[in-house]
Amino acid sequence: MKNVLKFGFLGLALTVAVASCNNAETKTEAAADSAANAIDSTANAVADSITNTADSAVNAIDSAANQAVDSVNNVQ
Repeated sequence: MKNVLKFGFLGLALTVAVASCNNAETKTEAAADSAANAIDSTANAVADSITNTADSAVNAIDSAANQAVDSVNNVQ
């Protein structure tokens, strides 16, 4: 009788252990997906910011170049 109870408790313990491990794996995968999405979002935001800054710099340089050309043309 003692052995039957021992095997019953062993089976229950293994069932709980397997159930908790599978749940932890799912949470880990969800956390990894969430982290990947956050990284992608941040990378895209940084890339957009860099693109906007570069475009702004190009526009400023073009404007300065046009002013210089205009001022050279007005001297004559």
